[in-house]
Amino acid sequence: MEKSGPRHWALLAFFGLFVIFLYGPTSTIMILSFQGPDGGLTFPMRGVSMRWFANLFEAQMVGDFGGSLTRSLSLALVVMGLTVLISLSAGLAFRRKFFGATVLFYLTISSLIVPSILISLGIGLMFNEADIQPSWYTSALGAHLTWTLPFGVLIMFAVFNRFDHRLEEAARDLGASPWQSLRFVVLPLIAPSLVGVGLFGFSLSYDEFARTLLTAGSDNTLPLEIFAMTTNATTPVLYALGTLTTLFSLGIVVGVTVLALAMRRRARVA
Repeated sequence: MEKSGPRHWALLAFFGLFVIFLYGPTSTIMILSFQGPDGGLTFPMRGVSMRWFANLFEAQMVGDFGGSLTRSLSLALVVMGLTVLISLSAGLAFRRKFFGATVLFYLTISSLIVPSILISLGIGLMFNEADIQPSWYTSALGAHLTWTLPFGVLIMFAVFNRFDHRLEEAARDLGASPWQSLRFVVLPLIAPSLVGVGLFGFSLSYDEFARTLLTAGSDNTLPLEIFAMTTNATTPVLYALGTLTTLFSLGIVVGVTVLALAMRRRARVA
């Protein structure tokens, strides 16, 4: 067994500092979210209570957490569904050569190299010029898709590049139609990847700030609401919101991971 040397301890110390730097702020926020009714934004704790969690869905003097959280969740779910559907369609379409495929591909991923704030500004100006009121479910939805779709399309390209086409040929030799081959052969095999694309789309949309800033209209999403709260007098309700959203995101990640593993196991057994 290799003995521990100075290099080993240096790497261990570096990793320890990394963990503290990564999870220290989150742990502090979680602890302070349980401040008592008279507690403030800093230590020491003045009692322990769940008051600030109860205030989350009440209209606040400096913000509306309940409404912004609902809008962010709704927007992220819609973006997730559209990202999966469009990315899957693009992956299937690009399996065959067609005129303009290269140009269309580069146009799809070009939004990744354009600053997000410029995309937000451009979409906001476009809606204003068209005399359409920007809102989180129209202009913000389009802005978020410019962020999630390139990642989803690239993932599906990688999936189909590794896909064994002989499985589809075998299904068709057995009399399956193209739709039956897609439904009963292709989709079950790539289901874990589709779950990953959906999770990716949800995560990118849920905490997107720059592409929402000038496209959400008068109704804030959660990132915009939190930013607005940091510029005003705040209470530990902001910490309670951070704790709740962190636990929610963790639950989503764990749940989707378990679902993806179950789908992969079922596909292998089948």
